[in-house]
Amino acid sequence: MRNYWLKSGFLSLMEKLSVQLFAFGAVFLLFRALTKEAFGTWAIFLTIAAIIEVARIGLLQNALVKFLSTADKEAYGKISTASLVLNILITVLTITFLILIAGPAATFFKMPDLEVLLQIYAWTNVSLIPFFQMNYIQQANLDFRGIFWSNFVRQGIFFGLVLGLFLAGEGFSLTELAYFQIIAALGGSLVAFFFARPFLHFTKKIDFDWINRLFQFGIYVFGTNAATQLFKSTDKFLLGRIPVAGPVSVALYEAAIKITNLTDVPTFSMASILFPQSARKALEGKAAIKDLYEKAVGAILSIMVPVIFVVFIFAKPAILIVAGSQYLEAVPVLRVTILFGLFIPYAVQFGTVLDSIGMPRINFLFTAVSLVLLAVIDYFMIWGFGTIGAAYGTLATYAITFVAMQYFLHKKLGVNPLRPILYIPYFYLSFFKKVHAVSTRKETIFSKEETEMPVPVEETN
Repeated sequence: MRNYWLKSGFLSLMEKLSVQLFAFGAVFLLFRALTKEAFGTWAIFLTIAAIIEVARIGLLQNALVKFLSTADKEAYGKISTASLVLNILITVLTITFLILIAGPAATFFKMPDLEVLLQIYAWTNVSLIPFFQMNYIQQANLDFRGIFWSNFVRQGIFFGLVLGLFLAGEGFSLTELAYFQIIAALGGSLVAFFFARPFLHFTKKIDFDWINRLFQFGIYVFGTNAATQLFKSTDKFLLGRIPVAGPVSVALYEAAIKITNLTDVPTFSMASILFPQSARKALEGKAAIKDLYEKAVGAILSIMVPVIFVVFIFAKPAILIVAGSQYLEAVPVLRVTILFGLFIPYAVQFGTVLDSIGMPRINFLFTAVSLVLLAVIDYFMIWGFGTIGAAYGTLATYAITFVAMQYFLHKKLGVNPLRPILYIPYFYLSFFKKVHAVSTRKETIFSKEETEMPVPVEETN
């Protein structure tokens, strides 16, 4: 792994960061251009779209990366072709599903504009077929350049179109925003194809055995991803539906969540580079997986803990900058949601590790149970406390599931949940040593020397 963690980590971090920054820029403009009611509708639409997109990714990504990253030349083409066929079939089903639920969803949330937004998004999914396929092939080959640039272009186009409309001062139509998504997806797909060309190898014959294997592996990841996204969205859905809340509460909650989501960047960056490595490490035994998990979580926490502290202290200025004075009611909500970041790294890497060692079913069960628990707790919390009740309920659920997940990992792999915390000072030390070395021109950021961390010494009784 000489250069892998540094190069891949940098590109993956830049990809996630650029996506978040463009999304931040777009939402910064939309908070000011849309009414709270309209923004609440847009937030619910994006939440539904995210659930569908993430679930679809689950059926494709992990299975393709796992099998393609260890495949020989003959199997490589069969796997690529089978995955593409599966991708197309999923897209057809997704389009059908979106068209069928568009009307009922608009009625359920009492948001008339939601129907046409979902109908337009059905066709955005067609544009995303090559986008996902090309990026996952690159990930399996441990090449993250195209993933960075395709996401950069996709999100950059959407932000650019929103910015242009904002500067023109003509007002925003939610349907225009939905059409912008199609244009952005097409641009990202073209870039993804350009970078993935060296890794493309398909067969003329479709191997249905591989389609079945990919589907059987991916179905649990599909369910897990859908349940995970539902877990992250249940609070907003309940806020949008329960009479004591409504679209305005969704908008206020979304203001806090948008800032909180910035802390997800290191978590999901690490997840994307951890999965192909942990799939390989699975061949080396439990100790290697345990070590990889603890170091990954420790690396993420070393970045997130200072950020969480700063946002907690300066929550009011953060809301003023991101959403404006009309959203100041979201300040106490942000001080609760930002604490999610203390638990999310453990949860995300838990799922990544279980999928990579061939236990997607267990991961799905954990996520499904967590989803039910969240729905129950949030329901009563929202009725009792209003908008901030959703934040309290979600934080409580994260804490409960953290205990359950870490107990399982300890029994299965010997993971110690405190060990990632012990790694934090070593990450800081390694970082400052690297900066010092670069500043004195002793090495470059992408030095071929592998940076190994000392193993923390734990006291034994």
